[in-house]
Amino acid sequence: MERLWSPWRLAYVTGTGTAEGCIFCDAFSSMHDDLVLIRGRLSYVILNLYPYNNGHLMVVPNRHFGTLAASTSDELNEMMRFTRHAEMALAEAYTPQGMNVGINLGRPAGAGVLDHLHIHLVPRWTGDTNFMSVIGNVRVLPEELGETAKRLRPIFERLASDGA
Repeated sequence: MERLWSPWRLAYVTGTGTAEGCIFCDAFSSMHDDLVLIRGRLSYVILNLYPYNNGHLMVVPNRHFGTLAASTSDELNEMMRFTRHAEMALAEAYTPQGMNVGINLGRPAGAGVLDHLHIHLVPRWTGDTNFMSVIGNVRVLPEELGETAKRLRPIFERLASDGA
């Protein structure tokens, strides 16, 4: 059996290399407009800074909490509306053949940001994974985040104004 050693991941796995504060609280409070696509009363939509595919975004509540059980029904309603809008916007802008929609609760479940709930939406195409991800721990993304934001932001604004 071959082994690939990745000692740089030890800090992530053990939690000793985590940054101070919460990236989602920082994004909410600092008007990080280059990544935020739309803001609601209780939540917002932001592009993932480390996307799996172009268009990878997240729906995030404004308030810092880590579980669905800790959310209010108003927060859930707005997050689900934004999740629906995200599906519609990604379908319109990228025409994916499929989509992953998911919530990771806790580090063992894959949560990169603990204690601040967020919903991932990742557009998918047949054959979109390749040897670079499997062998080189590298993602190949043909579009820069700024271009992704320019493509998606007007669709979110239209969906919000249409009351969709």
